[in-house]
Order: sequence, then C-alpha cells, then structure tokens
Amino acid sequence: MASDSPSAGEPGLFGDEPQRGYLVLARKYRPRTFEDLIGQEAMVRTIANSFVMNRIPHAYMLTGVRGVGKTTTARLLARALNYESDAVHAPSVTLSPPGVHCDAIMESRHPDVFEMDAASRTGINDIREILDSVRYAPVMARTKVYIIDEVHMLSTAAFNGLLKTLEEPPPHVKFIFATTEIRKVPVTVLSRCQRFDLKRIDSDQLAAHLASICAKEKVAVDADGLALIARAAEGSVRDALSLLDQAIVHKAGAKDAVHAADIRDMLGLADRARVLDLFEAIAAGDAKTAITEVRAQYESGADPALILRDLLEIGHDAARAQALGADARLIGGADWTARIRGLGERLSPAQLSRLWQMLLKALEETSRAPDPVASAEMAMVRLCAAASLPPPEDAARLLASSPVRGGGVAAGDGGGRRAPAGPALQPDGAPARAQATAFQSFEDVVALVGARRDIDLEVALERFVRIKTFEPGRIEFQAAPGMPEDLPRRLQRFLKDELDETWGVSADAASGVESLAERRLKEQAQIIDDARRHPYVAEALKTFPGADVTSVRAGEERDDDGAVVPLPGLKTKERR
Repeated sequence: MASDSPSAGEPGLFGDEPQRGYLVLARKYRPRTFEDLIGQEAMVRTIANSFVMNRIPHAYMLTGVRGVGKTTTARLLARALNYESDAVHAPSVTLSPPGVHCDAIMESRHPDVFEMDAASRTGINDIREILDSVRYAPVMARTKVYIIDEVHMLSTAAFNGLLKTLEEPPPHVKFIFATTEIRKVPVTVLSRCQRFDLKRIDSDQLAAHLASICAKEKVAVDADGLALIARAAEGSVRDALSLLDQAIVHKAGAKDAVHAADIRDMLGLADRARVLDLFEAIAAGDAKTAITEVRAQYESGADPALILRDLLEIGHDAARAQALGADARLIGGADWTARIRGLGERLSPAQLSRLWQMLLKALEETSRAPDPVASAEMAMVRLCAAASLPPPEDAARLLASSPVRGGGVAAGDGGGRRAPAGPALQPDGAPARAQATAFQSFEDVVALVGARRDIDLEVALERFVRIKTFEPGRIEFQAAPGMPEDLPRRLQRFLKDELDETWGVSADAASGVESLAERRLKEQAQIIDDARRHPYVAEALKTFPGADVTSVRAGEERDDDGAVVPLPGLKTKERR
C-alpha cells in the first residue's frame, strides 16, 4: 500500500466506515475540499461569491452524469455552510484546516446534516419525516442541511408534499438535491432551486488526474493507457478511477508497468492504429481489406460495436482537423496526428459527414443484430461502396449541369420525348425575362409557365388547350371539355406580365389539333403499340399469356467506338 493511503482503522472519506482492508481508488481519492474538485471551477466560483456576498440560496440542485461529483459536492456544501474554526465563523469554501463540524459531517454522524437516498425512500411518508424535523432549530451547527440523492425518483405525492416547505423554508434550513435525470424533476421544484450542471471532465484533464494518482500510488501506467481509460470513462471521474483500479491489478506482476495494449485487452478494444488503418481502407473503397481487418480484430477479442465507435471517433477527429486546422487538439503521437490530418485533407466535408452518418447507422444496427460481426462486415461493404461515389458536392454540380436542367431529355418521359428548351436561366438559377421572339411554338409558352412554377396554369394549358393558330401576339385554340372558363384570361394576363405586351388569346368552337396532354397520350400509345409488334416482345407476350406492355423506356447501346446505336427494331417518336 502506498505511504499516503489511509492507515488501518482510519475513517473513510465522506461517510465511509473505518477500513482495515483495501480502499478502492474512487473512495480513497474522493475530494476533501473544493480545491480537489476538477473541472467544476465555475460552480465553485459561484458558490464562493454567494458566501462572500451573503446571497446564499435555500436550495441547490446538482445535476450531471454519473461519477462527476454530485454527492461529493453536496457533502462539501454541507461542510461549507457549517464551517466554523477558531478564526472563521461564517460559511466558507476554504475547508482547510478542517472545521469544528467537518469530521462529523464527513463520517455521516452529524445530527444536523441528513442524507436521504430517494432511490430507496420514494414515498410521502419519507418526506413527512423531513417536514416534521424542519421546524426544529439545529442542535450543534449553524444550519440544518438536507441532502436528497437521486431526487428524481421521488413520487409525485412526495414532490407535492415538499413544495411548500421548499418554497419558504425556515432560515436555518438548506436543501441540497442531486440527480442524474434532471428532466424527470418537476419544474415546480426546479424553479425553487439554484441549479448547477456539473460538467463532464475533459479527457486530457482526466488523464492528467489519473497520472497524478498513479504517482501517489507508485504504479506505472503509460500515457496512452491513461488516455484510453479517460476516453472509456466518458467524463466520469469515478468510472475512470474504477477502471484504473482494474488496470493496475490486470498485470500479473505487481512491479510491471501497465501498457496501452494491456488496457485495450482489458477493455476489449481494438488496436487504435489498426482501426485507423481500417478507416483509411474504407476511405479508399478497399472492401476486401476492410472486411478482412474487421474479422481479424474480432478474432483478436475486439467488440464489433466498439470497432465502429472507434471509427466514429476517427471520423470526428478528421472533421475537426479539417475545420479547425492547426487549432484542432488531437490526442495521440505525431504519426497519429499526421495521419488524421491527412484524412481531413484527402476527404471533403460532405464525404466525412456521409461516412459519419453511415457509421452511426451501422452502430445502431450492430447493437441490435443477432450476429454483430456480420453486421459490421456488411457495414464495411456499404461504406466502401459509398467511398467510390463522387463527393456529394460534385454530384450536385453534375446534376445542375446535366441535360435535364438545360432542356435535354425530360426525366421520367417514357416516350423519349425532349422537353421544350424553355426560357434561359439567369446565373442564380431563376428564369430570365422572356422575349416574344423566343416563342417558336405553344410548347415554349407552356415551358415558361412551368419555369415560373405556376403549376395550376401549366396543367390547365396541357389538358384543355387544342391549338388552332399560334403566332407571336396571337393564340387561337379549341377548348377541351372541362376547361375552366377563365383560362384564356389567365393566359393573357400571364403573357402580359411576362412580356409587357398584350396578346390575343381566344377560344372558339372550331375543331383544332389535340391538346399537349392528348398528343402525349396518343404518342405514348403508339410507342407501346410499336413495342408490342417488336419480334422479341411479341415472342415474350406469346410465351407469357396474359402479359402486356404498359410502358416503354427508350433504350440505346454503344458500339466499340462508343457511338450511340438505337436498339434494333424498337422505334420511338420524338416530339418538339
């Protein structure tokens, strides 16, 4: 046992019974003063200022994840509120040397400091005990302090019973609540408390704290191993100390140093360098290497879910290195940092974001899959396939410059027809102001209506207008059955707004050609009829009785020189 550990029979810290055996690190190094708290400087400063200004609240609410020091802080607050020494007779955050009441509060035997675990005492009767004792003055100390841990587990009746006393307690009473589930605490209780959110401890700060404890315990754990423990603890000091305790005894020889490889083996983690190799294989689209590496790490004892979590961490580090540049803090050696920064330079922000989203989905699936390693291997297939795709921003640029946007073949048109050229686009993508001379046919007018996003007018023109005469300044058409009465007026107003000139638009009873919609249906029917006559199709229809052709998509093939050659025997009509 290290020389600075408690001797046999020495009281444990903050309520621990006298220990004659080994005391775990999480209890042995529990903070004795506010200065021992790590990562909570803002809270300590606020409490100290409230003592100096004599603006002390009657109720505190301490919240945070497990192991960040909520219960420890509550006990320190109880000591601070009742601190009394030969020179100090007022609340103080300076708890050295220990005051008159400190030892009794630390050993949970002070008559004026009550601790209650709401996880096991949740009912209204338990709260009544507190309410009955609140009226009486302190026996020894200056203030009566009630500490309720895991307060969110109190029943609704218990919360309601506490409300009135919590709002107007006697001046000699203070309440300190601690909880990991702040959202489960009623807002009526929260509004009566001064709330402190205890922060997760940063990995670097936690690793430094573990190093100082290793020095006191006279054990050797390398820096990479401490960094692994700090990351695995996820900001919880208690979890980190428990893992350090386990790592120290993981080695068979008491004098042997504990290395990162030992801690990886203990935690079931994959080799971090191998995980980075895996990420680089994914980024290169090398599915064979990625699947082989996942299987090898699994057979070495790594958990597939933890492999994916490590990949997520690498993706996050690469994104931070890309966005922050030299300001990005990366945990690892020079070679590790250089490789992470190389990933950030090689991949675009959209690619890193896509990998992150896919890894996140893969982690969720692997956690639920009956065969986790199979799920992880399938995730590698998807990730490597995505890596071979162009970056999303390049794909968007290609789509923006594709023939569909520029007036080429209309997407989804089974007849292979070409969309009207329509109006020119401005640099920002908005249609430019039309000119009357740009209209060569009625289809150009409909294209302009579509470009202006007047969908109702566009559909009406296609369905109900059978063109008889079209020339600049004049449109005559026959109305198809069901045409809205105001359609000619709406079209005339549209052209006036767009061209700043008046067009004559009239509908009469004379027969005209088909509407655009009717022509399209007729052409599609002709294409399908031609397809039915195709020798291959006719043979297929004969082989499968009851089958029919419902739609045709224009096809093409290329010769050895790459030139487009229409498929033989299948003709499609092209509209203008």
